[in-house]
Parts: sequence; C-alpha cells; structure tokens
Amino acid sequence: MSIRVMMVDDHPVVRAGLRALLETDDRVEVLAEVDSGENALAALDRLAAGDGVPDLVLMDLNLGDDLDGIETTRRLRAEHPGVQVLAVTTFDAEADIVGALEAGATGYVLKDSPTEALIAAVQEAAAGRSVLSPEVQQRLVARMTSPGTALSPREAEILEALASGATNREVARRLFISESTVKTHLVHLYDKLGVDSRTAALRVARERRLIR
Repeated sequence: MSIRVMMVDDHPVVRAGLRALLETDDRVEVLAEVDSGENALAALDRLAAGDGVPDLVLMDLNLGDDLDGIETTRRLRAEHPGVQVLAVTTFDAEADIVGALEAGATGYVLKDSPTEALIAAVQEAAAGRSVLSPEVQQRLVARMTSPGTALSPREAEILEALASGATNREVARRLFISESTVKTHLVHLYDKLGVDSRTAALRVARERRLIR
C-alpha cells in the first residue's frame, strides 16, 4: 500500500531533491509539492474535493514571508485532522521543535538525515507514529531533565521577536499582550538564562540553540 505525500518547501531545488529521494522507494507517491503555507492549505482543499488528501505532509518551517511551517501545521491539522505532518527542516532550535510538535506535527527530522532515516521517518509518521531525529531527541531530553531552565512557548516567542530587533512595545503589539507582560516574561527569561540584559539573553539563547 503506497504512502501518499505532499511536500511544502519554498526552495525548488530542495523540493526536487526531496522528491528524487522519496521516489527511490516505490511505496511512496508524491501527490503534490507547493512553495508556501497558503498554497499548501489550498492544495489540500482541492485534493479533498478530488482524489483525496495525502497521508502525510512534509513541512519545512521557514517558508519566507508567507505563513511559517508551524502556523501552517496548526491550521492544516485543524482543517484536515486525518493528515499527518512531518517537519523536515534545517532548524534544530528548541523553540522550533516544541512549536512544531505543539502545533500537531507527528515528527521532526533534519534535512541532512541519511536517506534511509528519512524514508523510515516518512513511513512512521504516515502511520501516525512519532518520529524524531537523534539530535531532536537530545534537545527534548535536555528540556525534560532541566525543566527549570526550559523556555515556555511564550518566552520563546518573545525571544524570537527580540532577535528580530523588536522593542518591548513592538513585541507586545505583535503578540497581543501588554508591555508590562512582556517585561514580566523578560524577568523570568533572564533568570532562566542566568543573564541580566537583552543582548546577553539573545547570545545565550543562540548558544544553547533555544532560538534560531
């Protein structure tokens, strides 16, 4: 029985390489490939009205200026709960891993994984079984064994926003929270990271791969 997949990645060369890799296994059928989150959701709606949705969507996380892979995954799983999502990305930051899994991804693997590992991950995720690259497993284990220093999803969002150069006020507007709430989160962040400034927090977070 074949595994029907759709690929979501904004780089044509990456999609071509991934397609070639998948098609080395005659059990995998690539139904569609798209370059953005919006196009992914639209393609799924078309497939649902026609030949049927795929078993699995291979989702990149960085999709340019469009919906990112995490938000696309969240919407996809809400609209098509029978479709599994496997994050296939170059990002191994804790914020990305936790965000994708919380959004509903069945698994999370890195693009530089060996061919055999990627094919095996596709098979497992399509069957609804969780699958994680070894590096991803290590980050999650570290998070679980040191819960006092693990960032909450909101704290990770604030750090990502600060990394883009946003001020406290801009972060508050972007996340629809008050500026005082942002400051409260920063106090907790500084304590967890053992720092006393925004610059130091971003440096340590990047060193620990908590953010990109």
